[in-house]
Amino acid sequence: MDIILTTSIEGLGSRGDIVKVKDGYARNYLLPQKMALPATKAMKKVMNEENKLRDIRDDKEKRTIIETAGKMKDISVTIVVQAGEEDKLYGSVGEYDVARAITELGYPVDHTMVKLEEHIKLLGVYTVPVQLHKDVEVQVKVWVVKE
Repeated sequence: MDIILTTSIEGLGSRGDIVKVKDGYARNYLLPQKMALPATKAMKKVMNEENKLRDIRDDKEKRTIIETAGKMKDISVTIVVQAGEEDKLYGSVGEYDVARAITELGYPVDHTMVKLEEHIKLLGVYTVPVQLHKDVEVQVKVWVVKE
């Protein structure tokens, strides 16, 4: 059975894709869960129009995010922490801390956008990537200083 996906499903396809699946999978799971629609001529036409509108909306959103990234590339944030001997932190600085510090500067960032390889455990200056969009990443300088 040919269906049109209304949501992205890992291993099957992205939203708006027309895919062929077994009849039982479509009838018993995808269609009742509103994850897909039957691929009729009318539905194909509707989905093509929706995809065009979504692409226009996504392009506009991406341009806005690129402008924000241009402003963010020169910012640096300071995170004040307690540290012991040899500049070791009593805890660590993670994604939540970096996101909170960036948000306080007026750039709303969610912790899931901050891409730390591992938590920061020493005082110093770090360059942290922030994923604003799937295609837009900006490097933010993070200063971890002693209280």
